[in-house]
Amino acid sequence: MTTDENLTRLRAHHNNISRYRRLLRTRLLPLERQFIERRLSDEVAALQSLSAFRPSRSPSVSQGLDDRCRLQR
Repeated sequence: MTTDENLTRLRAHHNNISRYRRLLRTRLLPLERQFIERRLSDEVAALQSLSAFRPSRSPSVSQGLDDRCRLQR
C-alpha cells in the first residue's frame, strides 16, 4: 500500500469516527445507538491497525490523525 493510499484510508476512518461521534450526541433509539457504537468501535480499531503500519519516514501524519481522534472524544 502506498503512502497516498494509507493517508486516504486514515482520513476516511477519521471522518467516519467524527461522524459517528456526532451522531451519538443526537437522539437515537437504543438499537440505533448500539449499531453506531459498534461501528465507531470498528472504525477506531481499523484506524489503530492502519496507524501501526505507517511508513517510518513520516510518522507524524498518522500520529496527527490519532491525536485529533483522541481530542474529539
